[in-house]
Amino acid sequence: MIGLFLASGIAAGILGAILGLGGGIIVTPFLTLALGIDIKYAIGASVISVIATSSGASIAYLKDDLLNLRVAMFLEIATTLGAIVGALLTGIFAPDVLYIFFGSLLLFSAYNMVKKLIGRSKEVRYQGPVSPLVTRLQLNGSYYDKQEKKTISYQLTNLTGGFSMMFGAGIASGLLGIGSGAFKVLAMDTIMKMPLKPSSATSNLMMGVTAAASATIYFFNGSIQPTIAAPLAIGVLIGSTIGTRIMQKLKTKTIRFIFVPILLYLGIQMVIKGFGGI
Repeated sequence: MIGLFLASGIAAGILGAILGLGGGIIVTPFLTLALGIDIKYAIGASVISVIATSSGASIAYLKDDLLNLRVAMFLEIATTLGAIVGALLTGIFAPDVLYIFFGSLLLFSAYNMVKKLIGRSKEVRYQGPVSPLVTRLQLNGSYYDKQEKKTISYQLTNLTGGFSMMFGAGIASGLLGIGSGAFKVLAMDTIMKMPLKPSSATSNLMMGVTAAASATIYFFNGSIQPTIAAPLAIGVLIGSTIGTRIMQKLKTKTIRFIFVPILLYLGIQMVIKGFGGI
């Protein structure tokens, strides 16, 4: 079982680092659906794996100047508050409700990725009016795209919408034990118009902070089992280091394409399991 936890952690870490969705979006369904582990302990282990994903990926992305540290710190205010609220709500919902909610989150993420794939063949950066608040907080940035071999500058917009979405992402993280990277990437990429690669990198950093805010609550309520969480965390840390290198070599469209079938399959399975217990 330890070897299985380690291997699944590596796979989750690679995918989490590439897509900015966190290892939890793979770990929780795998532990519950494939191994039959109680969702309470699966969520506890998932929280630890999210922190491991963030630690491994953020170091590499920060070194390569891909993540936007100012944006992360600004939006983390909303996600941290949301994570604490979400963790406090876990005792209110029955496991079946968590399955349905988590499955719906996966399907929602898949839907948004499909829209991106169908809607445009390449990234369209925001070129509208410059927000005074964005300028004051110095949130605009640039990064070197290793796949396109050029430096790409970008500017952001709609901070209010992005901040609101991040609060919802924090609640989802605390409630389900995931990094809620799907919402984080959606907020930055779709609402605030940050390109997908820095959105993914910045999401990886934020996930760790959000998960850490709720990890203490999970620890004291007995949801974190070291025999499950420890090998998963080691695997995720290894996988996330590998994933950061892979992501920078991929096309943006390829990154979106990779995860759609995985999200659809896991989302449908979780929803079916949830409704089956009602």
